[in-house]
Amino acid sequence: MMSKNHCAPIILFVYNRPWHTRQTVEALQRCEQASESDLYVFADGPKDNASAEVREHIAEVREYVHTIDGFRSVTIEEAEKNKGLANSVIAGVNKVLEKHGRVIVVEDDIVVSSHFLPFMNQSLDLYEYDKSVMCINGYSIIKEPYIKQNTYFLYGADCWGWATWKRGWEVFVHDASYLMNTIIHSRKLNRRFSFNGTYPYVEMLQNQIDGKIDSWAIRWYASAIIKGGLCLYPSRSLVQNIGFGDGTHCHDADCYQATVVADETLTDFPRIPVKDSKRMRRAYEKLYEKLFGRPRRPHWKRFKRTIKRCLRIS
Repeated sequence: MMSKNHCAPIILFVYNRPWHTRQTVEALQRCEQASESDLYVFADGPKDNASAEVREHIAEVREYVHTIDGFRSVTIEEAEKNKGLANSVIAGVNKVLEKHGRVIVVEDDIVVSSHFLPFMNQSLDLYEYDKSVMCINGYSIIKEPYIKQNTYFLYGADCWGWATWKRGWEVFVHDASYLMNTIIHSRKLNRRFSFNGTYPYVEMLQNQIDGKIDSWAIRWYASAIIKGGLCLYPSRSLVQNIGFGDGTHCHDADCYQATVVADETLTDFPRIPVKDSKRMRRAYEKLYEKLFGRPRRPHWKRFKRTIKRCLRIS
């Protein structure tokens, strides 16, 4: 049954990082609408071979989350054994969506702007009945003002401070092999999925298939791509990831850092046309091409036009 509370519930996933968890919670507490929001905390358990230090950190995190206040309510669920991030996220999101129908999700290394919750809740309201919109994301890697609007859409779904509805999450596919086969057999989907070959999403999905990573996020993104789903982004980031270098699934990558909007310049998020932003997609492709050194694949129509021009010249 869906909650009658206007603000969507927040899910926080924590594990063994006390300092990061505090930064994340304190940022959420400073958010507008925090006191109107229910907070669900899912604390993962220790691995069988966890060291004494790791177990101590897990205990410290759990002790801290039991002191959290400033929200409409706080519900804490502690796992006895380690589920892993992917299983924790999938199970936690499923559970809260069954009760509330919509949810805002953060992990223990995500620091948000004070405008984060208003952006999420307003956007969840604005696009609730647009079935092609499957995700709202608070992070934007693009730093330059490429567009005049405060928001834009791209195909897919994202994972750093995000929100969705039950109907959006229902497209999630667990089977990475199915996702890969569906994507690589469609030129259109492959191009969307990899930003014209500039981002190594295909390799990430293959790593999931091979068991080298355990990622819910790559499967969430691929699932949305296959369904033609769109994700809404702010024109400047409302989220900063502070976990690079010390997280289980992260590596040092300064290129992903974004300055969180902390002033009053990005507070209004009016409805925009529900369609993939070609301008922003090109901006992402140019950025990824620079970061990863992977040249963009020529769009088939552009490629044909180039061939025709060459034939005329010859």
